[in-house]
Amino acid sequence: MPAIPCQILFWLSLAGLFYTFAGYPLLMLCLASKKRAADDNAAAGAAFAVTVVIAAHNEAAQILPRIENLLASRYPPQLLQILVVSDGSTDQTVQKIRSLSDPRVQVIDHSPRQGKAHALNLALSLASGDLVVFADARQRFEPDAIARLAGHFHRPETGAVSGELVIASAGTAAGGGIDAYWRLEKSLRLSEARHDSAIGCTGAIYAIRRSLYRPIPDDTILDDVVIPMQIAVQGFRIGFDPAALAHDPQTLEPAREKIRKRRTLAGNYQMLFRHPAWLLPWRDRLWWQLLSHKYLRLAAPFLLLLLLGSNALLLHSFFYRLLLFGQCLFYGLAAGGAVFSAGKFPPFSLPAAFVFLNWMSLAGLWHYLRQSNRSGWEQNHDEKKRVEKPAAKNV
Repeated sequence: MPAIPCQILFWLSLAGLFYTFAGYPLLMLCLASKKRAADDNAAAGAAFAVTVVIAAHNEAAQILPRIENLLASRYPPQLLQILVVSDGSTDQTVQKIRSLSDPRVQVIDHSPRQGKAHALNLALSLASGDLVVFADARQRFEPDAIARLAGHFHRPETGAVSGELVIASAGTAAGGGIDAYWRLEKSLRLSEARHDSAIGCTGAIYAIRRSLYRPIPDDTILDDVVIPMQIAVQGFRIGFDPAALAHDPQTLEPAREKIRKRRTLAGNYQMLFRHPAWLLPWRDRLWWQLLSHKYLRLAAPFLLLLLLGSNALLLHSFFYRLLLFGQCLFYGLAAGGAVFSAGKFPPFSLPAAFVFLNWMSLAGLWHYLRQSNRSGWEQNHDEKKRVEKPAAKNV
């Protein structure tokens, strides 16, 4: 290939990667700094009836502590409802919930198993609250989390608000890099929310106006992005409150994270092909944020391959030879971080996490293309159990 086309490919690939991972976050940070941080000070004690929804499958071991955690929330008891949809559970999940005497807790025993999205649709058809707070069985809320989320809805333009998920620190190099990535991701969401709206919410803790909910297809993978985006295209804002906290005891180790991340990225592909109108400026004011935050990351592995391949064809120049050496060094550090996993030294952990996450983007594409008729909830739950069982033996 002639040198000039190779140079064009090289610099276009580099520019795309820079914008995706540095330019867009910096741009959002600048835009957010010009806006009043309205979401930083939610109104305390806003008097909304709240329904907390949990979709559960075989969560008998942790469902009662989870419900007790929610009942202990500093929110008016008469305004709080907890609705658990058991999606085809075969253990004691339903029986344990029914053993509670609190009238605020309701369980729907739904069989056969049809997936998380179906369970959420069912829950929302039965919820009575003005607001719906989505939660998972594993995490725990801070006592003021529900009140903080509800406090944002005194602003009529607010349609959804995400809380922040605090994840236990990882112990490996790649896991430490993923921890850093997660911190950057939360910072980006905060900037987006201050500018206009966050792109998606944290599935373990977010709230919506019940009246704005639209049923989602049963095979939806990224319900925590699709549901908020459906609200955003109705003209409402998606906020983010970093002080509304949920705690997750499970770390972001690669063995677990590869399953979650592969599924998340497969969900991005599903969303891209299922909702193309969200990229039309006259249909969705957040189109460029969605493109920059979600979809350009799907292109990143291909840009990395183009960058390396075009660079390898430009060895006639010392400058490009130096750049190729830099790329090889980067991937060497990533390999070192993967092989020597102990410790979290940034020169190893950050490249290892970057390569891991981009590899998961390719795995997500493959996962999306080959997914069967099994629901995303069922696939993820079964895979999660297979990964968590060995880990539990070491506790």
